Amino acid sequence: MIDGQGRVLITQRPEGKPLAGLWEFPGGKLEDGETPEHGLVRELQEELGIVIGIPDLIPLTFSSFSYPGFHLFMAIYACWRWLGEAVAKESQALAWVDPAGLCDYAMPPADEPLKGLLPGLLRCLREREACR
Repeated sequence: MIDGQGRVLITQRPEGKPLAGLWEFPGGKLEDGETPEHGLVRELQEELGIVIGIPDLIPLTFSSFSYPGFHLFMAIYACWRWLGEAVAKESQALAWVDPAGLCDYAMPPADEPLKGLLPGLLRCLREREACR
């Protein structure tokens, strides 16, 4: 999620969950038979109380990381439009951060490579959209 000032939303994993205290991009696990887009829309509504239309999700990149016991493949989407105000529904902290400032936040290993990639990817995407 990117707000009107170009900041991205990150959430902090709450106490009691694996990797508690680390910051991550909102989203979550897919349910059986769910597409990545449908899963993201569902998770954002459950976690943040917002409504996003699938056409408003712009595929951006992915991350792939082997944790002990499972392999995570995470699709990353950009989204500038949603209905409602993002609020913490699962006791997690929220922060709107300039993409260049992501380096100041400790993140899970799967998210770490995105800290350096996102500023350039979002800049390119904004420039491409401005040319349409």
